[in-house]
Amino acid sequence: MNLHEYQAKEIFSSYGIAIPAGRVAASADEAVSAARELGGAVWVVKAQVHAGGRGKAGGVTLARDLEAVHAAAAAMIGRRLVTRQTGPEGLPVNQVYVETGSQIAREMYLSLVLNRERGQIAFIASAAGGMDIEEVAAHSPEKIIAVNIHPAAGLQGFQCRLLAFGLQFTGAQVDEFTRLAQALYRLYLEKDASLVEINPLIVTGDGRIIALDAKINIDANALFRQPELAALRDPSQEDPMEREASEHDLNYVSLDGDIACMVNGAGLAMATMDLIKLHGGAPANFLDVGGGATSERVTEAFKLILSNSKVRAILVNIFGGIVRCDLIADGVINAVKQVGVKIPVVVRLEGTNADVARERLASSGLAITPARDLTDAATKVVRLAARAQRGAA
Repeated sequence: MNLHEYQAKEIFSSYGIAIPAGRVAASADEAVSAARELGGAVWVVKAQVHAGGRGKAGGVTLARDLEAVHAAAAAMIGRRLVTRQTGPEGLPVNQVYVETGSQIAREMYLSLVLNRERGQIAFIASAAGGMDIEEVAAHSPEKIIAVNIHPAAGLQGFQCRLLAFGLQFTGAQVDEFTRLAQALYRLYLEKDASLVEINPLIVTGDGRIIALDAKINIDANALFRQPELAALRDPSQEDPMEREASEHDLNYVSLDGDIACMVNGAGLAMATMDLIKLHGGAPANFLDVGGGATSERVTEAFKLILSNSKVRAILVNIFGGIVRCDLIADGVINAVKQVGVKIPVVVRLEGTNADVARERLASSGLAITPARDLTDAATKVVRLAARAQRGAA
């Protein structure tokens, strides 16, 4: 689960991490009031969306008077901001964050993320931070510093100094950065984060180290023990289909193809999508109905799949281990009848009671195409989707 910048900065502040003074606003008038309360002569107005790249997309504006604050907020609120991370549809801007301007002497990059290969939390840092950190990573990887933290030992002082020297800090700044790094590490652990990022981390004209931006992603699997953070969720920033899927305990991710997939198990779902691509098709989604799939859940999955107008065929691929294949077959039949599926459906069932399941599908009288194995299922659904595409043309 992602947090907005203003929410992340509130958490930063609670851990003693220095941030510029700021206020959140839901209208242009509120933005002006926020600027007045903050004082100063220069403010930065930032669109609050769950995506990076706001600055290059017009989502961050420097305002030198209150009229400019009003104009910037009015131009953002109620619009959809399109960045390199949102896709062409963009994300809605419902609020802006108004903060006092900062005198920037240097910009750096700093983040905490899980290194899955080593099973350790990693600090990633670069003295070449700012908006173009992706370019630095792509073309000058030697400028990226990585420190892996052993879970038994925790963040060590020498690791903080290694990062500090790599970021070109000297003197008292090394101690200041060490306190910042230790606070970020505590935050990452205590809040069950999957990502904590500051881009940019700045040094001000008077030498202070400040988090000019803040990004925190929370591990969704840990939200049951983070109720205060769960309450910060902003559904408007989520894919509507993915949000609906989560309400029915379905794991769903939208993709760009036209062949919908309904599978039980994440690994099998990935293999199914790979085979569709291998045989010339394009998956429209990742959908894991779970090991305990029921007839009701299958029906909801069909409804979700069919809400995507791009879908031209459906592949159901279920391995019946915990759940019986005949129950899944009943669910597929009921769903096709109840939802009124008008596009081709290919079903591959294997496991407990698979033979019974295939007989029920064959005798259902519905336009359901059975498949012997996964390769057979993939070739059939790709062919049927292509036929539907030609028919639509």
